[in-house]
Amino acid sequence: MLLSLLKKRRSIRKYQPRPIEKEKIDTLMECVLRSPSSRNLNPWQYIFVTDPGLLAKLGKSKEHGSAFLKGAALAVVILGDPERCDVWIEDCSIAATILQLVAEEMGLGSCWVQIRLRKHGNNLSAEEYIRDLLQIPDNLVVASVIGMGYPDETKSGHNQETLQYDKIFLNFFGQR
Repeated sequence: MLLSLLKKRRSIRKYQPRPIEKEKIDTLMECVLRSPSSRNLNPWQYIFVTDPGLLAKLGKSKEHGSAFLKGAALAVVILGDPERCDVWIEDCSIAATILQLVAEEMGLGSCWVQIRLRKHGNNLSAEEYIRDLLQIPDNLVVASVIGMGYPDETKSGHNQETLQYDKIFLNFFGQR
């Protein structure tokens, strides 16, 4: 059940030094291609990165929050095409979420790296850094990177008592 998966899923940033099997990568590829998109325009493209040298360089894509990619077995770079669809950001976000949930179901840990609108440093954006690194055409936007691998850390799911039920209303804002 999806709820049980959500109850245990956490962002994982430490991975065992072992590759992800081809069959699992193939499944991850299929799942992102099955991701819902507005008007079925599919404004996303993906780069699956398994090369350790490229993973290490992706780990330097932002000033903070991307270093863990160096230890990942796989990074999926999610690209959006703003010319194809006006809601490409939402469609790319849905695909990233599905990717993380399928990874969790397969026993993989994952963590989202926000790239769009983030700095690399020295007047260079994280997006420009990745665009140059992976030879991405100018018409595509780097939305995010999902790093994943076999977990080398254990985190408990969030307790139900810590959920922010005060942010849920019934029928009207402010009504409980």
